[in-house]
Amino acid sequence: MSGFRIAGVGAALPDKILTNNDLKEFMDTSDEWIKERTGISERRVGSSTLELATNAALQAIERSHLEASQIENIVLATTTPEQLCPGTAPAVANNLGIQCGAFDVQAACAGWVYGLMVANGLLLQGAKNVLLIGAEALDKITDFTDRGTGILFGNGGAATILEASEDATGKILAWDLDSNGALGSILYADHGSNFHMEGREVFKKAVTVIESSVNKVLREADVKPADIKLVVPHQANIRIIELAWRKLGFTMDQTATVLERTGNTSAASIPIALEEAVTEGRVEPGDLVLFVGFGAGMTWASALIEWDAP
Repeated sequence: MSGFRIAGVGAALPDKILTNNDLKEFMDTSDEWIKERTGISERRVGSSTLELATNAALQAIERSHLEASQIENIVLATTTPEQLCPGTAPAVANNLGIQCGAFDVQAACAGWVYGLMVANGLLLQGAKNVLLIGAEALDKITDFTDRGTGILFGNGGAATILEASEDATGKILAWDLDSNGALGSILYADHGSNFHMEGREVFKKAVTVIESSVNKVLREADVKPADIKLVVPHQANIRIIELAWRKLGFTMDQTATVLERTGNTSAASIPIALEEAVTEGRVEPGDLVLFVGFGAGMTWASALIEWDAP
C-alpha cells in the first residue's frame, strides 16, 4: 500500500437546536455574552452516540463508491459511549449490517486525531478500508444550568472512510500525539456525573499545547503555515483558535469552523468541520490538510496529511 484516499465523508446532527437565548431559561447569561467569549450561537441536543455515529457512517458510505460490506474496521472516537461495556463501535457495525473489527478510542476532544493514527496503522498493516468516526452525545454529561460548561457543549457525529490503494497519493506527513495526566483535574467527568472544568486553565493550556504540537509537526514535515491549504482544529472556543493562530501564523481563511452552529462536540468536532469543508469543495488532491485536537486528559494531537480523494 503506497497511500490512502478519503473515499467518503458524512455527518449527522440532532434535530433539536438549543440557542443561546434558550439557555437564558436555565442560567444568568445572554446571547451576546456567550458569543463574545466563545463564538457559539447554538448547539444541538438529543439523539444518541450510536444513532449519530450510524447516520454519519451511512452518509459517508453512500457518498463513497464502496459498499458497507467492504468496511474492514471501524474506529469510533467518543467520550460518551452507550455503555461502560461493551464499546459502541460494534453496535455501529451491527446497524450497518456488517461484521468487522470495531472498537472505541477515548482521548476526549483529541480522540479523532488519535483515531486517525490508529486507522492509518491498520492500513499500513494491510487493511483496505477503515471507517473512522467521531460521535458524541454530550448532553448526557452537561449541566445546562452551569454557566461555565453548559454554554459550550453539544451533540453530533461525523464519519470518514480511509481507503488504501496503490495509486492513492494521500499520506500522513507528520504527526504528534501527547498527553499530561497531571492536568486531568482541570476538565473531567466522573461516572454518573457532569463536566467539571477550570475554564481559565483549560484556555491557557490549550493555546500552549496547540502551539507546541503544531510547530513540532510543521518542523518535521518541513512546511510553513502558508503551505497549509486547510486547518481543521477542534471546535472548543473560537478565542482559543484565534489566539493560537496569531502565535502560529495561520489565518481564519485557512480554517474550517462550525463552532458557531454546533458548539463543542468533543471527538466529533474535527470530522464535522472536515465534512463541511469537503462538501464545500475547499480541499483538492495534493493539498496539505492539518488536524489539531486538544482536550481532557489532558490530551492533544496534530496530524498533517497530503489530501487525496476520488
